[in-house]
Amino acid sequence: MKFVDEATIRVEAGKGGHGCVSFRREKYIPYGGPDGGDGGDGGSVYLVADNNINTLADFRYTRRFKAENGQPGAGRNCTGKSGEDLVVRVPVGTVVHDVDTGELIGDLVAIDQRLCVAQGGFHGLGNTRYKSSTNRAPRQFTPGTPGEARHLRLELKVLADVGLLGLPNAGKSTFIRAVSAARPKVADYPFTTLHPNLGVVSVEAHRSFVVADIPGLIGGAAEGAGLGIRFLKHVARTRLLLHLVDVAPGDPALIDSGDPDADPVAAVRTIAAELAKFSPELAARERWLVLNKVDLLAAEDEREARCEDIVRRLDWDGPVYRISALSGQGTRELCYRIMEYLEAHRPPEPAPQAEPAQEQDPDREH
Repeated sequence: MKFVDEATIRVEAGKGGHGCVSFRREKYIPYGGPDGGDGGDGGSVYLVADNNINTLADFRYTRRFKAENGQPGAGRNCTGKSGEDLVVRVPVGTVVHDVDTGELIGDLVAIDQRLCVAQGGFHGLGNTRYKSSTNRAPRQFTPGTPGEARHLRLELKVLADVGLLGLPNAGKSTFIRAVSAARPKVADYPFTTLHPNLGVVSVEAHRSFVVADIPGLIGGAAEGAGLGIRFLKHVARTRLLLHLVDVAPGDPALIDSGDPDADPVAAVRTIAAELAKFSPELAARERWLVLNKVDLLAAEDEREARCEDIVRRLDWDGPVYRISALSGQGTRELCYRIMEYLEAHRPPEPAPQAEPAQEQDPDREH
């Protein structure tokens, strides 16, 4: 299935049913009085987070969702049937905006979380409601109110604990293949990853975390170069960022020129600059430096000297790990350190969200 992380849809709640004007008509009862019933409430539209849906691809073709209308009331004090609520299932991590106002309506981050995005119309009142000692034969009634209608923009931000950053061909896809069951495409040319991939890393029984691999960034991504920065939103929810860097030696001439494809230091600074342009908050998040492809440096002393040189030139004061995603060297230890960090920095549990109360008519008989 093609990965889709944005979609625009229209939702329409059902309108309320009209109240009824009716009078009781039975043999030998000439003045039966009013018996017009109320209409039914219109159905509402709800979005529900579903863990079995991974993308917004279904909304590329079905873009209009409408709940049922309420039925009008009838004689003999019969209340009209209320319209059925419409439940639209979306991936966990979907952010909902109102297109016309720009308002953030909600953020579905928990499985089975419900969000009312269009409230159904309220029922109309029948003429029975208007009877009184001075109004014995009322002919008044009220029509049902229309339901809400909205244009919504759905934006998917995948839920992951750890996000991978790096230039194209830094080894992010190879890393996620090495530590999880995910099998993203791996090739020897740039931009083999065209959409985010998720992998579940199981450290041991009942201890696991989710890693998000996004397409690689290049210089100028904030201005649209390469695949741009549109996929950076998928690491916005992560608690930890792993910055993978290819330490394999490149062309000395390119290194001297500061080309990020050849100089690991320039590569790190390029990604950091694009990250800051996208979101200062994301740029300030905990970020670990992961020096990848150390197996391409055969001599131990050369490997140590090159890694130390990179850390010194970056003036890096955070954690540094040396791995080979292809051979698996150092990946297990890194995963254990990640698990320990995530367990030590667990976010507080979100408070359950109460559903909006359905408007009630205080005079309605139950």
